[in-house]
Formats: sequence, structure tokens, C-alpha cells
Amino acid sequence: MAKPKVTIIGAGNVGATTAHWLLTRNICDLVLFDVVEGVPQGKALDLLEAAPIYGYSVDVTGTNTWEPTAGSDVIVVTAGSPRKPGMSRDDLLKINNDVVSSVVKNAAAQSPDAVIMIVTNPVDVMTYVAWKASGFPHQRVFGQAGVLDSARFRTFIAKELGLSPKDVFAFVLGGHGDQMVPLVRYSTAGGRPIADLMAKERLDAIVQRTRTGGGEIVELLKTGSAYYAPAASVAEMVEAVLLDQKRLLPSVAYLDGEFGEKNVYVGVPTLLGRGGVERVVELDLLPEEKTAFEKSVAAVRGPMAVLGF
Repeated sequence: MAKPKVTIIGAGNVGATTAHWLLTRNICDLVLFDVVEGVPQGKALDLLEAAPIYGYSVDVTGTNTWEPTAGSDVIVVTAGSPRKPGMSRDDLLKINNDVVSSVVKNAAAQSPDAVIMIVTNPVDVMTYVAWKASGFPHQRVFGQAGVLDSARFRTFIAKELGLSPKDVFAFVLGGHGDQMVPLVRYSTAGGRPIADLMAKERLDAIVQRTRTGGGEIVELLKTGSAYYAPAASVAEMVEAVLLDQKRLLPSVAYLDGEFGEKNVYVGVPTLLGRGGVERVVELDLLPEEKTAFEKSVAAVRGPMAVLGF
């Protein structure tokens, strides 16, 4: 029986590392697409040659043309310009709008039944761009951000408490940027509310560090942005789709009245399965949480308006 096929568009740090994490799961064949000749082919061959060591039995192909991507079950879009020091996600808007629109149209034509996941920043807006470009139902187009943001939140909480991150549960709502909303009230460590386990000033500092987590890495690297944790987050979401796991994971999903918002893609809790976003899971928000969420959504709508949406 043929394995599912996943195409990763963009063979840079995030794309290639996503391929690496997925290969170790041994659940799908992979196609790496990039416009730079030789790069996807070389990285695909390098990954394939690790198979005897890691023990995976899948095929990995690198390509500069769209035909090898045909019949993909999942398409992951990482292509675009990364953030540079001093650059906000919104600075990438016009550059990545053209890139995402073009690659999604080409990929969707080859794989009309695929689920599309966007990683390119600013991811909330780029997911909306991808939805429009694909012509797919909105459930089959979503973005990765919340899994990464929540992982950062969980990491910082675990470090503060001296616990394993496995025992920390946390959710982040809203746009992928400085206006995101880490939900302290819904976050626990070992089943206990984190607000009961540390001083408020420490918790506030962790919330702020979560909001600026991507920028912190950009400033440290100087010449790039994060890719290990973003790629691991993508792999977790792809696995949830391919194996129809019905995972409750935060995704950049289309809202059609949920949380009081319409016609926007933004980070919310979702049920991920073979159909993509099978359900948006609404939470009861306190007035201050709702206000923060609305502010975050407004920060997404601004650049959408610039693009005419």
C-alpha cells in the first residue's frame, strides 16, 4: 500500500528540517520543492541516505518542477523571505504575498484534494492568501503558529517550575506576533493552574517572552530565524492530519462567527484530522481575554486590508 505523500514547498531551513522531523516518523513519502536548482535534490538525497541509520522506509524526492508533487495529501508551504533583525512579520507582507499566492495556485492544480498548511509569515494573513489562491474549502487550508507559540510557552513554564515540558499544557490564541494571547487561565502544570504555582510577576514575564519568542531568536542568530521548533510543530500537525488523529491543537483557522469573528484566519484551538480543520473549538473568555483577542485579530485585519481583503 502506497504511503501518503507530503510536499514541502521551500527547501530552506524550515522546509528541510520539517522533512527531517517527518522522516523520523516514517509515515509518508516526501517531495521537497524549491526554485533553486540542485538544492531540493541535494537535501532530499542527503535525507534519503540517512534512512539506513534512522530506520525509516520512505521515499524522498527533490524537484524544481510541479509535476512530482501531483497527488499530494498534504502541502506545506514554507517558501518566502525570512525575518531579519529589526524586521516585523508585517514587513514581509508584500514580499511573501506574491510568493504564497503563486506556489499555492501551482500546487493546488497538481493536488486538488490536498490539505494545505501555511508556515510562511505573516502566517495569519498568508493563510488567508493561500485560501483565496487555492479555491479550496477553508477547512482544508490552515496555518501553523499556535503549536509553536504554545510550545514556547510550555518550555518557559517548565523551565521556571523545574518540570518536564510534557507535564505542561498551555494554549495561545490570536495572531502569530506580539499581540498573541497566551491563555494563562487554561494553562496547567501537572494538572494544576500555573497561576497557583508561581508569582504573578514571573508569570507575566513568561507571557511577554512567549509573545516575543520568535524575535528573541532572530536577534540571537543575526542572519536567520527559528527553524527547529517551527519545523517540529509542522511535523506534529501533519501527522495529526495524515493519521486522522483528531488532535486538539491550536491552528491558524478560518473563523465564520466563532469567537465573535468572521472572514479572518487567526490562531484558535482546533480539531485536526484527515479533513484538515474539522472543528474550531470555542472557549469561554473573560472580558479581558476577549478584549486581548479582539486586539490581536485587529492586528491581523490591518495587513489584510493592505492586500485588499
